[in-house]
Amino acid sequence: MRKRIQRGLAACALLIAAIGYAGCGNVHAVPKESGTSSPAAMEEPEELSGSILLVGSTSMETYVRTLAERYMDSHPDVKVRAEFAGSGAGIEAVLGGTADIGNSSRSLKDEEKEKGVVENVVAFDGIAVCVDRSNTLAGLTKAQLTEIYTGAVTNWSEVGGRDAPIVVVGREAGSGTRNAFEEILGVRDRCAYANELDSEGAVMARVASTPGAIGYVSLQVADGRVKLLALDGVSPAAETVGTGEYILSRPFIMATFGEISRQNALVQSWFSYVLGGEGQETAVFVGLIPVNDIAAQEGGEL
Repeated sequence: MRKRIQRGLAACALLIAAIGYAGCGNVHAVPKESGTSSPAAMEEPEELSGSILLVGSTSMETYVRTLAERYMDSHPDVKVRAEFAGSGAGIEAVLGGTADIGNSSRSLKDEEKEKGVVENVVAFDGIAVCVDRSNTLAGLTKAQLTEIYTGAVTNWSEVGGRDAPIVVVGREAGSGTRNAFEEILGVRDRCAYANELDSEGAVMARVASTPGAIGYVSLQVADGRVKLLALDGVSPAAETVGTGEYILSRPFIMATFGEISRQNALVQSWFSYVLGGEGQETAVFVGLIPVNDIAAQEGGEL
């Protein structure tokens, strides 16, 4: 997991450098009515107007909506629109030129990067393993979780629980949460799902209402309807994700076609906000790990 974090931090450092070079002091879309359009006149900060469209991960919905509301409070002439159709759909929208930013709750694939999509890490999230609240277990090992999801273990009594069949619940193909979960456990394309659902809320609802069910959701959206399990003795929490003790974690990415320095003034302004103080405070507010906290845990600075 630390290798994934280190790769994310390297991307963050490059991203912030790009913003500092291309976006600072030169983020404007509409020149002041000064009677001139000379470069000197355009160097002053101007009022931004227009719209930004983000498409992608359903796991990032709470985070993105909160960011958008706060950003628009300070940029009243900018409209931030967001659609939540899954990580894969977000990347495709960026590649197709129909969205400014593709939200992804998984790392980008090599083939996506080769096509020109850039991975901009904005926060980190834990993936919580959840069961119905009547389940007597407090936790599982990584090996036990792997065996449950691949179908090698089918009854809770085999892992120290009561005698009851296990109902394996997960996300649909193309989900960033599913991709990250399967990649970390090393079970890609080997899971024996009883139900494959298209949102975090649907997973929690199914697990909460189904005796013997197990599922996984973004830590920031998990609520009291379900019981969260410890993994290898470590409970899912912002602190344990930040230290690397909790094994199920993944980056939240806002992907662009090309580097930030190639984007328009609105998109550059958005990233300056997201990675700035208020944007990173928003990550904490919704239960995520800000990138600067991960840097501190790794002993470095962004």
